Amino acid sequence: MNDEKLMRRTFELAKKGEGKVLTNPLVGAVVVKDGRIIGEGYHHNYGNIHAEKDAFNNLTEDAKGASLYVNLEPCSHQGKQPPCVDEVIRQGISKVYISNLDTNPKVDSIEKLKGHNIEVHSGILEEEGKKLNEVFFYNMKYNRPFVSLKYAMTLDGKIACANGDSKWISNEKSREYVHKLRSKYDAIIVGKATAIHDNPSLNSRIEAGIDPVRIIIDSELELPMDLKVFDLESDKKTYVATCSDKENPYKADLIRCKEKNGQVDINDLLEKLYAMNIGSILVEGGSHINNAFLEAGLVDRIYEFISPKIISGERSISPFTGKGCEFMSDAYNFEIEDINRFDTDILIEAKNVHWNI
Repeated sequence: MNDEKLMRRTFELAKKGEGKVLTNPLVGAVVVKDGRIIGEGYHHNYGNIHAEKDAFNNLTEDAKGASLYVNLEPCSHQGKQPPCVDEVIRQGISKVYISNLDTNPKVDSIEKLKGHNIEVHSGILEEEGKKLNEVFFYNMKYNRPFVSLKYAMTLDGKIACANGDSKWISNEKSREYVHKLRSKYDAIIVGKATAIHDNPSLNSRIEAGIDPVRIIIDSELELPMDLKVFDLESDKKTYVATCSDKENPYKADLIRCKEKNGQVDINDLLEKLYAMNIGSILVEGGSHINNAFLEAGLVDRIYEFISPKIISGERSISPFTGKGCEFMSDAYNFEIEDINRFDTDILIEAKNVHWNI
């Protein structure tokens, strides 16, 4: 077993925490002694024990003199859990292999480990490790949730007919993948129009799927009372984000936001969601909500499904509304990261060129 293979194993373990760790990082840990894995663990969910402690709890023999592989630098500060670096030292680990250093200013474990004569190697599969924890690193750098837009459109760039009908533009495999995406994101946001027209459940309907927190943006509290999201059986809550001062008529909590141009201030909403430990958001709204996030400069990634259909018509609905850019030099720039096929559909994943971690 080489270092890269063992580090990839920590990535595999870390991914088991997707959708459960909120603003915490995805972390996996492997303990190796005499060329054998003697313990594995990962960070299961927000507030639970960290990956290193989980791996030590699963040891098949004493860890003294063993090597620890972990994709993120062990924490050195007291949070909801005690510092992992102290447990690493207590267990008698002789070498620590790390993919990424922790950008949290509270963490500085390397010198402490070295001070206890523990050999430290970092930067193993560093770029892969960054990709795995891009949401965490983004949260640390920009102090707000990571925001992705998801929409499905036809070959002529339409997300719905003029009357709002859109079922279904994308095929079944594409829609199944969307439920996998929902399991990875902490929260999902739609606007009032989408909530009323589509009456979506906004949950993850795949085996072992993890429901996101559901948020409907409704500036004036005009949603009907009988929407599915208000009666959904789920371990996650539904919220209505509003700038109205009316009393709450719904079986859901309100997030009262600042008003901007008669609408919910998106920046204020994200600030409040981040304070609720929501680190990633999937926006599945229509053209107005999409455009609100775009114009606010709050779109970090786009999942664009393209189906080989044509709706045509000047009144059919595009992914974004508003006045648009007057010149190409004003265009919002994205970088294509990946292209995948789902039977007849194509998924383009693009990231905003203006953020980096």
